[in-house]
Amino acid sequence: MPDPTDTPTQTSPWWRDAAIYQVYLRSFADGDGDGVGDIAGLRSRLPYLRDLGVDALWITPWYPSPMADAGYDVADYRDIDPLFGTLPEAEKLVDEAHELGLRVLIDLVPNHSSDQHAWFKAALAANPGSPERARYWFRPGRGPHGEQPPNNWSSRFGGPAWTRAHPSDPHDTDWYLHLFTPQQPDLNWNNPDVREEFEDVLRFWFDRGVDGFRIDVAHGLAKHPDLPDLEHPDVNGKTVIPAGQHPHWDRDEVPDIYRTWRQVADEYPGDRAFVAEAWVTHPDRLTRYLGDGVLQTAFNFDYLECPWDTTQLRIVIDTTLTAHAAVAAPATWVLSNHDVVRHVTRYGRAETSLHDAWRLHGTPTDLQLGTRRARAAALLTLALPGNAYIYQGEELGLWEIEDLPEEVLQDPARLHSGLLRDGCRVPLPWIGNQPPFGFTTGPGTPWLPQPAAWTDHTAAAEQHDPASMLTLYREALRTRRRLNTTAEQTITWREAPLGALAFDRGPTWRCVVNTGTQDVLLTGQLLLASEPLDDNRILPPDTTAWIAP
Repeated sequence: MPDPTDTPTQTSPWWRDAAIYQVYLRSFADGDGDGVGDIAGLRSRLPYLRDLGVDALWITPWYPSPMADAGYDVADYRDIDPLFGTLPEAEKLVDEAHELGLRVLIDLVPNHSSDQHAWFKAALAANPGSPERARYWFRPGRGPHGEQPPNNWSSRFGGPAWTRAHPSDPHDTDWYLHLFTPQQPDLNWNNPDVREEFEDVLRFWFDRGVDGFRIDVAHGLAKHPDLPDLEHPDVNGKTVIPAGQHPHWDRDEVPDIYRTWRQVADEYPGDRAFVAEAWVTHPDRLTRYLGDGVLQTAFNFDYLECPWDTTQLRIVIDTTLTAHAAVAAPATWVLSNHDVVRHVTRYGRAETSLHDAWRLHGTPTDLQLGTRRARAAALLTLALPGNAYIYQGEELGLWEIEDLPEEVLQDPARLHSGLLRDGCRVPLPWIGNQPPFGFTTGPGTPWLPQPAAWTDHTAAAEQHDPASMLTLYREALRTRRRLNTTAEQTITWREAPLGALAFDRGPTWRCVVNTGTQDVLLTGQLLLASEPLDDNRILPPDTTAWIAP
């Protein structure tokens, strides 16, 4: 349990240097025994998160949904899906988390709704050109009888981004836009009804005590009003589009939407905050979403994608911090999430970038090497100024499960785009020597099967093991909390041998990372290391140390 004396006096908003734990709700803990994680399971494990030492948790979508995309197809933004619990349970969860000193962020999905949302049902029942259809992107098809999509846009999950509203009705030639599955129609953010609706949704949840929102597909809300075809110049096989001019990604007008959201958040006490999932082409594009009057934080995906390489890590860190400093916003660091290959797996291969991980899915991986590098990367991440997100299971050293049977896979992305995301969503192991490892205590089978090899990676098995990943995370989060009371919000690079990085966060905190093949000499007092050191003055390869210089 964190020592209360290690808790810093808050002199700036909590979100500037918070450690936030991502709860993928259906895989965290099952409280009702049906094999799917839920609010009851999460409530029972809140003390675990408190003892881990995080400051807040982010909960993936818990709204009523047909689950075409694991809840990212929302049918009602003001309620809880029965699969996960009830609205009163959610309110109790927020209260109980606050009692334990934990803030709560929830997922919000504004780019699209479910096709089962009342608005979309009304749109399908209405005529072309109606106000109901104006809340989405309905357009007449091309061709003599409207038999072709309105443009050539593709779904993020593969195939066309358009589905005909009523294929059997020759008088209705409208198609609707969905940049993801056909069950996720895109909302039209030029429509005032849409803007008013989501401002009201924000207030609904702020009124129930939530401390903020993670914004799904935050870069996708604005579309070119003419919905032009997406041109594909043949330049090294890649689409080349000037920044801000893509017809449906990261358009220049997107941040203006969030200015109104920030005004809503600022009506409430307690530094209510947002974090954007915004996939953009450069840190300067990302920081357009940040700063005074816009959003507080946004995930830094350049860091998530970066290989385990000193040169490339330093470039990403430098460009990130420089861009964020220009708008006085904290950087947001993350190593894994529910959409990408767990970094224990990708770090265990010769090629370690995220793109390599997707390409090398299913190939052999050295889990011992991957774990060693994951431990080192955790200390690097937690030493950087800004806030850090921890995806559930990182603190246990879990790896990607790449041999799940075809019949259990549920991720719609796999059907068209080749992305395989179920392997990072396998339910957590809590206790015991065999599946379901305490994830569920009822008759239900976990919705994805757990590997027997996780026996030594349950929370209970790692609880009192001084060499475990869980112990490392607990010590790191406790030490980080203490050091952040005096740490500077910038870094000062120090000279380091080839293959190593060294930087100071002020006079009492230096981080040294060895990604190379040779030992690195340390000076100063050792505070924490990602591996036991035979000699406190020697940092071996794939190891990170925090020292007091």
